[in-house]
Amino acid sequence: MTDPLYIRYHDDEWGRPVRGDDRVFERVTLEAFQSGLSWLTILRKRENFRAAFDGFSIVKVAAYTDHDVERLLADPGIVRNRAKVEAAIGNARAAQDLPMGLSELVWRHADPEAPVPRTMADVPATTPGSVALAKELKRHGFRFVGPTTAYALMQAIGLVNDHIEGCVARVGPL
Repeated sequence: MTDPLYIRYHDDEWGRPVRGDDRVFERVTLEAFQSGLSWLTILRKRENFRAAFDGFSIVKVAAYTDHDVERLLADPGIVRNRAKVEAAIGNARAAQDLPMGLSELVWRHADPEAPVPRTMADVPATTPGSVALAKELKRHGFRFVGPTTAYALMQAIGLVNDHIEGCVARVGPL
């Protein structure tokens, strides 16, 4: 972890609470696009993703048409994967249909009492909470939200605090 962009993300953003439907939708979408890739690849393209996906406005992305799919697949500034692009649009539509909103649904799975990891080896890839979150998201029609991706989301937006013991970015329970 020597890239300044990655260091800034780790120190200032990763694990900090993120709330609000569009903000959580952005993170769900980026975690899905990251699947199989380096997170640094996504970080480097994040501003392009934000521009291409109208700031991750659920309402706007849910209204995308086949024309928008083709526009996104032609955009070299993002990851051009048809299944992931179509999943992002479908996930916006699913988020729009949630009676409680996406942020509320996701935050019901917060685990502020998770044990403090002492080493990176103590950080799990999945937890019962991420399995439950993935299952609930899928039940509502979301795609590219398996337990590992759900746990990465939980880490990224502060549902768990996986900064290891002694990490300068660890600020206690979030």
